[in-house]
Order: sequence, then C-alpha cells, then structure tokens
Amino acid sequence: MEHEALFDLPTPNPVPVVMCLDAQWYELMWNGHKTHEFRRRFLTGAPTQWFVYLTAPESRLCAVIDLDVAIEGNPQEIAQIAERMRPGNGATVEPYLARGGREVGYAMPIRRVRQFPGFAAVELEQMLEGFHPPQGYVLVDNHPGWRAVCDKLLSSPVLRETTPSPAP
Repeated sequence: MEHEALFDLPTPNPVPVVMCLDAQWYELMWNGHKTHEFRRRFLTGAPTQWFVYLTAPESRLCAVIDLDVAIEGNPQEIAQIAERMRPGNGATVEPYLARGGREVGYAMPIRRVRQFPGFAAVELEQMLEGFHPPQGYVLVDNHPGWRAVCDKLLSSPVLRETTPSPAP
C-alpha cells in the first residue's frame, strides 16, 4: 500500500460485510495468533469492514474486524501465509482452500478488531425479518435491515480493541 501514498492515489472505502466466524478463530485474534483471515471466496480490490457473527454456541453479532485488501493466490501460496502466521496452520489452510478443486484462495490481513456488546440471535430475529446466520458473506449496503443493525452495533460502546501484528 506504500505505492498509494507515493502516487497520492485514493484508498478505497472499506466494503461492509457480515460473515460468520467460529469462536475458536476469533479468540486467536485476541491472543495475537491470527493475523489473517482465510476464505475460499471473497471480495477483491478493496478493504473490508467485517461485521462478525460468532457461530453457535455464541450465536451473536458482536465484533467488527477491519480487513485489508485480500491477497489472492493459489492454495499453496495462501497456505504459506498461514504457515508464517502460525506454524502448522498451513497444513489445514491449504486443503480447506483447495476443496472441490478450487485453484484460488484469499488471505485478508487483519488490521483492527473491536468487540461490542452486540446482539444475540434472538435479538437479531426481532431486528431482521427472516434472520438466519449468514452463509458466505452478506454485502451490508445491499440489505437495509443489515445496514441498520450494523449501524446500531457501531454506535454502541467498544468493550475491547486490538491491532494484531502482521506475521513476519
């Protein structure tokens, strides 16, 4: 991203998305062991503001994670990033990305993690007609109900915040 400052190019606005995450991976972010998020499909070309819905048993929308622009590569290349992040992790990331014969995967550097009081699934059912945990990712700006929920989340107090250090 240094070239953007060098040429004074504008940085794209983050794209807000809602995605699920297992609590075990979320906790790794807080203890500094997870500096990238890995996905089989993802947006490219812009940073992302990820509204995190923690899966069961937590079942709660409670965090916002700022992700840098996705790094795109084959499963082996992305697994190397995972391995640098946490030794042994590449061995699980590569087969996940390659499942179904996929040839491309994504690594998104985590820039900031903020936790909020959030909303339990029961509350989200009242706020969003037909609520169910997102599959893949939901583009917030395409769904007014999600936009209202995410705005309400951001207006609540931050409980804790961290900025992970990038992997060497």
